[in-house]
Amino acid sequence: MAPRVFWKGYLKLSLVTCRVTMTPAVSEGGKVRFHNLNSRTKNRVLSRYVDAVTGKPVEEEDQVKGYERGEDDYVLFEDEELEDVGLESTRTIDIETFVPASDIGWIWYDRPHFLAPDDKVGEEAFSVIREAMRVTGTAGIARLVMYRRERAVMLVPHDKGIVVWTLRYGDEVRDPALYYETVDPAKHDARHLTLMKKLIAERTEDWTPDMADDPVQERLLDIIDSRKKKRKTQKKATPPPERRDNVIDIMSALKKSLEGERKGKGR
Repeated sequence: MAPRVFWKGYLKLSLVTCRVTMTPAVSEGGKVRFHNLNSRTKNRVLSRYVDAVTGKPVEEEDQVKGYERGEDDYVLFEDEELEDVGLESTRTIDIETFVPASDIGWIWYDRPHFLAPDDKVGEEAFSVIREAMRVTGTAGIARLVMYRRERAVMLVPHDKGIVVWTLRYGDEVRDPALYYETVDPAKHDARHLTLMKKLIAERTEDWTPDMADDPVQERLLDIIDSRKKKRKTQKKATPPPERRDNVIDIMSALKKSLEGERKGKGR
């Protein structure tokens, strides 16, 4: 069953408009989640907002957003005021410009969402926009209010639909030059590079989703299941890895790695 749609609105490019629906492309709903409990009573422990000075609980209707402009001095905003700031981009994805899709580095990608036409009438307009981006290798850039903030979003064709990526804000992405400026890009031995390429070739496989599975989640579910059945299980602790000197012979390590890969495949 497809997840429930969490956003409905319009996709607009100049005079071309169609109704669309949007759903998050990823979900964490299946993750194991824990509650905090009182170890003595086994009752849930709840969080409450309290006044920092009086220590008394503050009801939700009495809470407002505040921007700190000085010590104990705030500019107050009601929720309605914050929503009105981005009102025009609340229900319409108006593509403002296009950029080569390859120009936007992965580091800018935030959250993916599936965009699809909401009715048969808009399917042709939706398909034309999608295919035009596909054949030109471009991504559409628009602005949209999502998760209570106006964000830049990127639209890229995907299968029969479009993926809408929220993009990180400019002040969130750090300049990599600050961290790599002391690294010498030419500091490698050609022989080492040849062996490293062979090692990569030995380990190269086609991508499958199970490469990104969560073994911790699986172990937690096993423990929960065993405790439901009132069986106690004890797992042998994994011994710590053998410590080695940090200074290694790269050529020797690469050769041993390749030998191990080949022996493993020969079994």
